[in-house]
Amino acid sequence: MEYQAKYLTEDIKLSCYEDKFFKSDIMFEHHMLIWFISGETKIVQADATFIFKKGDIFLIPRNQLATIINYPSNGQPHKTVVMHLSTKRLRDFYASIHVKPTRSESQKIYSFNNHPLLESCLASLVPYFDMKELPENIAGLKITEAISILRTIDKGIDNALANFEEPGKINLADYMEKNFMFNLPLEKFGYLTGRSLTTFKRDFSRLFNTTPQRWLTKKRLELAHYHFVEKKKKPIDVCYEVGFENLSHFSYAFKKHFGYAPTDLIRRQNVG
Repeated sequence: MEYQAKYLTEDIKLSCYEDKFFKSDIMFEHHMLIWFISGETKIVQADATFIFKKGDIFLIPRNQLATIINYPSNGQPHKTVVMHLSTKRLRDFYASIHVKPTRSESQKIYSFNNHPLLESCLASLVPYFDMKELPENIAGLKITEAISILRTIDKGIDNALANFEEPGKINLADYMEKNFMFNLPLEKFGYLTGRSLTTFKRDFSRLFNTTPQRWLTKKRLELAHYHFVEKKKKPIDVCYEVGFENLSHFSYAFKKHFGYAPTDLIRRQNVG
């Protein structure tokens, strides 16, 4: 995979994937504001799927789970400007503003539909990536500008940006039933449910009477079977959307669990 990134600072980058495909399961440590220059991305969350293309602008809140699938489009690479809105930066911004955010349980991606103010702010960054010397604090000024624009065009966004709470201990069974398709280290699942790794494994074993790895594999394969039968999806799409990293491993695990390969199931569906 040919990947290139140019950085203004650790919080602002120009990201470019020249390859045909890239997939990753991610938990975002910071809010991510993204502007698409070219290419296409599918973002799969537990209860929603989004497609973003050239010109789109969106914000992914921190501590959210998502499967990110990047594609080139129309012969152009997947190219984006990415701005991290870190907790430190946001604390500094809100220090003099009296805001009391309400806690939201939704895992919402904010879409801004080519908004001219945001597009102007993010597009103005592009020339800086080729400069050897930058104006002093230009990155900080641009991030402040972006936050100000976000607050102007979405009056409810303070509930995300000004909420600095860390995940607390939550219902483990409910969380895992909703988010099992994301292929993350167990430490991350522990963090997001308010547990250490040791406590996560102990609580998981008590609830499900098996290991996390076995339970996750079974749940992902059952979801894949549902996608084949009910949604008529293709193996290459199902593989990545249910938490597997490559098609050959997915096909092997599917056949081992059900006794037949995905292609056999699809063939029977087509004949029926």
